Amino acid sequence: MSFINYSAREINCKIVYYGPGLCGKTTNLKFIYNKTRPESRGKMVSLATETERTLFFDFLPLALGEIKGFRTRFHLYTVPGQIFYDASRKLILKGVDGIVFVADSQVERMDANIESFENMKENLEEHGYSLEKIPYVIQYNKRDIPDCVPVEEMRRILNVDSVPDFEAVATKGIGVFDTLKAVVKLVLVELKKSS
Repeated sequence: MSFINYSAREINCKIVYYGPGLCGKTTNLKFIYNKTRPESRGKMVSLATETERTLFFDFLPLALGEIKGFRTRFHLYTVPGQIFYDASRKLILKGVDGIVFVADSQVERMDANIESFENMKENLEEHGYSLEKIPYVIQYNKRDIPDCVPVEEMRRILNVDSVPDFEAVATKGIGVFDTLKAVVKLVLVELKKSS
């Protein structure tokens, strides 16, 4: 899954932010990008259409740590939230090393969360991946809205594998880096196992 660039002595890892439309995937990446030192980040690429804020992906490499003399570089992607962009979602998941599932805490968005989570599992299976073998974390975003779904209920419905999960308000940066650090740590553990 990860790509090794021997000439640059880099291990490139792909982390995908997955979730329903307008749940905060792009907001997470924009916050990370804006708070990351310019010398540690690459260019952010965003493609948008009239119907979806992020049609294809946001691209953000982060240089973090070393494994056996190789620097690790993380490429962060978002998938389009709308279900009719399923071909793009599948394409973006190809070669994934870790996933952040961003769930929308609004009561009226729970069905969309469940549908998106199931869609993620199906798309992973089409690439021959299993969610049990891919490092992933869950972020419960928009915790600042009134009358949001209790975390315990979201956890019961979405976090059946008891993976690390985080409450977040991506617009304010709350929980954004905690989520990122957790998925990066899980990916690095997997990399070290296979090296």
